Amino acid sequence: MVCIAALIINVDNTILNVALPTLVRDLRATSSELQWIVDSYAMVFAGLLFVGGSLADRFGRRRFFLIGITVFGAGSIGAAFSGSVPVLIACRSVMGAGAALTIPSSLSIINDSFRDPTERARAIGAWAGTVGLGIAVGPIAGGLLLSRFWWGSIFLVNVPIVCIGLVGAMILVPESKNQNMSRPDPVGAVLSIAGLGLLLWSIIEGPTQGWSSGIVLGVGCASLVALTGFVAWESRCTHPMLNLKFFRDRSFAVALAAECLGVFGLMGALFLSTQFLQFDLGFTPLAAGIRILPIAAMVIVSAAVSPLVSRLIGIKFTVAAGLLLITAGLWQVSAASGFETTYGDVVLGLVLIGFGAGLMLPTATNSVIGSVPQGDSGIGSATNTVAIQVGGALGVAVIGSVMLTRYQDHMNTVLSGRRVPASITQTILGSLGGALAVAVNVGGSTGILLARAARTAFMSGNALSLAVGGAVSLGGVILVLVALPSRSAR
Repeated sequence: MVCIAALIINVDNTILNVALPTLVRDLRATSSELQWIVDSYAMVFAGLLFVGGSLADRFGRRRFFLIGITVFGAGSIGAAFSGSVPVLIACRSVMGAGAALTIPSSLSIINDSFRDPTERARAIGAWAGTVGLGIAVGPIAGGLLLSRFWWGSIFLVNVPIVCIGLVGAMILVPESKNQNMSRPDPVGAVLSIAGLGLLLWSIIEGPTQGWSSGIVLGVGCASLVALTGFVAWESRCTHPMLNLKFFRDRSFAVALAAECLGVFGLMGALFLSTQFLQFDLGFTPLAAGIRILPIAAMVIVSAAVSPLVSRLIGIKFTVAAGLLLITAGLWQVSAASGFETTYGDVVLGLVLIGFGAGLMLPTATNSVIGSVPQGDSGIGSATNTVAIQVGGALGVAVIGSVMLTRYQDHMNTVLSGRRVPASITQTILGSLGGALAVAVNVGGSTGILLARAARTAFMSGNALSLAVGGAVSLGGVILVLVALPSRSAR
């Protein structure tokens, strides 16, 4: 039943990715707002994970699993009936808070239930396979729902899954907690939330506000101050929310970094792929969802075999191989990106990204979870999920921002010297979807030229941003080969 948590979180994320173009049309969301719709969830999720893991260890893991998915369900209902982008972003934040209570509890329950390293590796492989199932179900479910109902239905689909999780956990999952927990650390919680939130805001708003603008630079510096303060406080606090001594173990610290760098490329690629398939190639949400299946299918397959591969070649080389496959996939899609790119040109890259993610995620997660004491499994699970969520959020933010910056540079050149009303210019520069809508309204040869220029600009940004994502993943390969131990987690 704890895998229900992984399923619901990933169904929600991939359903949302398929619906992004619909939100552009129905809510007139800009690219920056799309990033906020995605990242507001991840930002709150990541910021509250340490708190969620600590509370689960202290007061009961099953209890906070139940509380978390209930909050997640309530946020899903609110998101379904949101009438504007700000309300949708707020409800997504509530969903992130619920997920922050649920996920650490689910992984720590696995760690508590499967003490043998081999059994734990299989259980975490099943957990990671459920992530792949969520990726697979999400696009198809989203496409089917969007073809028949309004966009809010993609959030209502979470409600029956929440009900199944609630009933199953109450019947099947035993309660467990750490009897020797110290008192809470509210200062650490506030500093971590502030640091991550401000960092993501500055990255997302950089293209819109200007990377050199005072507000972006000021918020970016404030985030570094908050994060530095968090590390300083945790290192001196007698009751830290996150015991920094865990990071002395390379099986813990390097595996976390590997997850962050790998998911960076995976989520960034998913964010751009749905827009490429629907806006550039003109597929419906359902057709786009079907074409994202290679990533999901490969995650399921490789997650299932990852424990065997890890036993054969060791944790180090399994994680490195996964990251190298993600790198190769991102660069293949980047190299194939152009105005005349077809789905067939990029499917190999999608397969490589999915297979690499399925190898990397369960192996690195097992390394992290197996490196912390049993009593601290909640905070260990939370730290693992923070790495995944921060990596995914930064992937969407950075890769999305690099794409948007390149797109706007190209379109500013196209529009230079032309008398275009400011509101229309803003729509064109805001997103590819906005530019295509303007092109349809203009019509004629001018509309055709505008649509061609916008698609060319988007694919140029797609190529550059995915190349950046590949470089980040390659950095992870080098880090793992140099620093991650090959021994199995205890």
